[in-house]
Amino acid sequence: MVKIFVRILMAFCAISPVCSCTSTNSKPLLIGFSADSSSIVFGNIDQPGLLQLKNAPAADSVFYDVVSVLQTPSDKDTAIKEMPVKGQISLNGEEVVFVPEEPFVKGRDYLVITYLNARFGNAEDIMKGKVNYSIKPLQKLLTR
Repeated sequence: MVKIFVRILMAFCAISPVCSCTSTNSKPLLIGFSADSSSIVFGNIDQPGLLQLKNAPAADSVFYDVVSVLQTPSDKDTAIKEMPVKGQISLNGEEVVFVPEEPFVKGRDYLVITYLNARFGNAEDIMKGKVNYSIKPLQKLLTR
């Protein structure tokens, strides 16, 4: 009986700070092409992360550690692996924008991997004991 009580108490103590800290931005990170499909735009970035990006002394190196874009092989190119897409990353107001060196190819898939708004785990992960020691990046497949 005591073991059950202790487990419930520990779970409550672990969840309460997580729930209180995650209420700052409940909207998911938005990742998508710009209106003219010339860039990839990241929106709904949580305020603490956005503040860190704005105050970073070496913004370029910070951005490239946070965002990467990979060109996925087409059905014909099964032997070719994913290739990184080179480009410039910048902060535009409340959004992060990735502009490739060469235009995105129509009909091609691009895998976007980012650590923006990434978390160690949520309350459900904590209850199930699935919290990791590393942050899981967010991934989204975009088709031009």
